[in-house]
Amino acid sequence: MGALTDWCVAVISGHAIGDALGGATEGWDPQAIEERYGGRVFGVVGPFLDDWRHARPLAPYHKGDGHVTDDTLMTRALVDVYAKHRDHLDAFAIADDLVPIMMSDPRWVPELEDTIPLLQRTFLAEKWLVARLWYGHNDPREAGVGNIVNCGAAMYMAPVGLANPGEPEAAYCEAIGIAAAHQSSFGREAAGVFAAAVAATMAPGATISSVVDVVCGLAKDGTKAAIESVLAAVAETVAPVDDDGERILARAVRAAVAPYDTVGSDDYRHPSMDARRPSRTKSIEELPVALGMLAGHGGDFRSSVLAAVNYGRDADSIACMAGAIAAGLNGSDAVPIEWLDAVEKGSRMDIRGAGHLMGKVAEEIAAKDVQRADARRARLASLLER
Repeated sequence: MGALTDWCVAVISGHAIGDALGGATEGWDPQAIEERYGGRVFGVVGPFLDDWRHARPLAPYHKGDGHVTDDTLMTRALVDVYAKHRDHLDAFAIADDLVPIMMSDPRWVPELEDTIPLLQRTFLAEKWLVARLWYGHNDPREAGVGNIVNCGAAMYMAPVGLANPGEPEAAYCEAIGIAAAHQSSFGREAAGVFAAAVAATMAPGATISSVVDVVCGLAKDGTKAAIESVLAAVAETVAPVDDDGERILARAVRAAVAPYDTVGSDDYRHPSMDARRPSRTKSIEELPVALGMLAGHGGDFRSSVLAAVNYGRDADSIACMAGAIAAGLNGSDAVPIEWLDAVEKGSRMDIRGAGHLMGKVAEEIAAKDVQRADARRARLASLLER
């Protein structure tokens, strides 16, 4: 397995693990998590609600038990779009190929224990893609305007980073273009920044510090401010060495991101009145928190992902972002095989196979990029000689 394929397998695997582990704690605060599981979570656990099928009739999702959520399902669908195009994507590829997958390609959905169209599992923010692009016939480059602003686009942008290895600026621009079909404002911005962070992990000698530097250089408006606020809080917090240290870090990160988080309230299930509305001063919570947990643990996969899982709130998206970046930095050997095996078995999904597929596609895209760069270099040289 080549270095590029190994990197893709690592990122896709790390993303799915974070998603599955975080799914069990999504929507809850750290205290509730510890009360439910008898302490902090340290791996795959059962559902937060024992009677998960009936506890929430409108959202009867079997989270926990190694089940991935819509974060991974959408990521896998985007890998399939890349596999069809074998090249970089734009918003039109989302309209022409991702939307039909969501509508008419039944897939196993672990949380619902059924083979159904992906559209039936996604929330309204993702159903927006179908409403706007299939039924509304909107221009894909503008279709995201009007949707609620959340992490819906950012959560599945890891493949964009993989299609641009070591080129975070290119990943940022491609993700911004793709996310235009789904999101606007700081939700679209987070998609670009997350893709850039994944791409930056493939740069020679990459560390969490170098990735953070790249991210801070690219991020705009409230997203940049939120990331910088979280990183500053982490820098002032003693690195955690035990459970109490982890709790202190989590509180520091939450306090730092709170002014930028439009959900606002500490009660995650009761957001503030201006939640998820476009703004140049706000940010999604998930990406800054993921970067904060990574910075607080030196980019280590296991501890960063667990910190995200035990943070609660939108834990599956936070942990999948942290897992993707940490795995990109450290490679597939750093991804705990026992977690990956449990998630593949619990979700009945070939996660490593998806990584191999993306690796093959990424190699083909890279070869095309080399040819395009050589042709451009020749054109520029010819112009300079005139």
